[in-house]
Amino acid sequence: MKQRGGEIIVEYLIRERVPYVFGVCGHGNVGLLDALYDRREVIQTLSTRHEQTAGHMADAYFRVAHQPVVALASCGPGACNLPITLACAFMDSSAFLAITANVPTSQFNRAPFQETYRYFQAEFPAVIRPYVKRSWQPTRVDMLPTALRQAFSTMLSGRPGPVNLDIPFNLFQESEEVELPDPVTWREGISSRSGADPELIRKAVTLLKQARRPLIYVGHGAALSRAEQEVTRLAHTMQIPVIFSPNGFGTLDMTDPLALGFVGRNGAFPANEAARSCDVLLALGVRFDDRSSSSWIPGYSFNIPPTRLIHVDIDAQEIGRNYPVHLGMVGDVRTVLRQMLELIETSPPQPEQYQAWLAEIDRWKAAWEEFIRPHWGSEASPIHPQRVVEALQRVLPEDGILLADSGVHHNWIVQFWKARKPRTVLNTWGFSAMGFGVCGVLGAKLAAPDRPCVAVCGDGGFMMRSDVLCTAVEYNIPAVWLIWNNFAYGAIRDLQTGLFNRRELGTSFVQHSTGHLYNPDFVALARACGVEGIRVERPGDLSEAIEQAIRAEAPFVLDVHVNRDVAPPSTGTWQLPPLPHREPVFGQRRLPLEETRPTP
Repeated sequence: MKQRGGEIIVEYLIRERVPYVFGVCGHGNVGLLDALYDRREVIQTLSTRHEQTAGHMADAYFRVAHQPVVALASCGPGACNLPITLACAFMDSSAFLAITANVPTSQFNRAPFQETYRYFQAEFPAVIRPYVKRSWQPTRVDMLPTALRQAFSTMLSGRPGPVNLDIPFNLFQESEEVELPDPVTWREGISSRSGADPELIRKAVTLLKQARRPLIYVGHGAALSRAEQEVTRLAHTMQIPVIFSPNGFGTLDMTDPLALGFVGRNGAFPANEAARSCDVLLALGVRFDDRSSSSWIPGYSFNIPPTRLIHVDIDAQEIGRNYPVHLGMVGDVRTVLRQMLELIETSPPQPEQYQAWLAEIDRWKAAWEEFIRPHWGSEASPIHPQRVVEALQRVLPEDGILLADSGVHHNWIVQFWKARKPRTVLNTWGFSAMGFGVCGVLGAKLAAPDRPCVAVCGDGGFMMRSDVLCTAVEYNIPAVWLIWNNFAYGAIRDLQTGLFNRRELGTSFVQHSTGHLYNPDFVALARACGVEGIRVERPGDLSEAIEQAIRAEAPFVLDVHVNRDVAPPSTGTWQLPPLPHREPVFGQRRLPLEETRPTP
């Protein structure tokens, strides 16, 4: 029986068990919407007010459920609103299927409405090529089954990432008799759970056992691999402390005595001290990006070498990208850890082997606690940033999901948050797209409807995508937005303060006729959209307000006024060449012994 192209696409999405399509209508994709109409009881379409909202929702949904959904855009400007979200997902190894429409094939190269044609016909895929694993542009209906099958396989195999189907308008309407591939037949036998060479496993275990100051570093690859049990077993069996990249939070319970926190410019002091002092570092699914590695300047976060690096990643391109490796293993983190544990648990190290190392770490933890303690429970107004993190940590349950949008608040969260479980802190880390948390909280809540989901977003980021309130009301999605209101693009204002001698321009929100700080009334804005809201200006009201927002089981906005003049304390550094890097606020650069000895 012949089927229209739109029907073929929808049927295949259903076979892949895709529960949602998020997107915006347009003349280019109306044919697909017509096909979705017939199957709306099986696959739900949510109409957002902007394509960026749809893309971030799809990204966050995958991060929580590890199940891809679709972000849908029309041709021209609709499709051009998706690249930010694709880049965000691509840089953080998250996956969704972006379906973009294009002009009819019979009009290719004739400059019809919204065609990009100057250099090549219907050339939108060239726009997004750097931000997807692959883009397909089928030009006949009979090409759709292969493109759909390959899109899902590419998206989900190995290192996950977004993919794109760019579909000319006529394909949704034209009919063809095709055989639709069965996802089970094509993909059930494909596994990304590859292990490492047994000889390398043996060498890695020997290296860890011979170490005196070993350290484990976990990233998003460990979370994507669902390796939390194996990370915990390895850390506990060998009594090796653990440091984290933001997307690896919770892979070990961060209240565990062996958990030292985030490493990097705004890392926890014990994490940076351990990272720059360890003799063997086992890195699991991490990129060693500049913010977590203090711009690769020796002595601030890492000293590699002489620290011997064992780097495990499913993407071979990441191994040896920024640091030389002593051992590099391409493989799935969970599988590699299971291989290592088989050897380790038959002959574990002696308990006293790392006693001196753990005692030194305890001293660093005590020094850090003494430094940060004065601001916990602060009654200062405007509210001290640490107090906001403290209140959220107290109220949000262990399985609650926190989405940290891009901004200065993100630095405070990664420095002080203690995630109890993996995939409970969602970050826009690699691309750092403002709006990810603002929009993504809707996707996270749809993926985990029984768990509270809170987006912490700056006042600047929230205003970029405040359309999310309408979508939340339309589909009754009980998300919570905590707006970190400091009347500024605060992270950039801090750079002007620290690197440009306080020459502030374009970063504060000011009514220039009066010189007064200005923001809209966020509570009034929320209520205009049908969302309840509370303004919080006193620290003592924070916890109760957050509890009320979660209990409401409805969309809710918290307008929290935060001190704009308190910067997160750096324990590492960060450099934007040619500007010089700054020294840590707490702690100091620690070079390895052989580099600090005088030259003969």
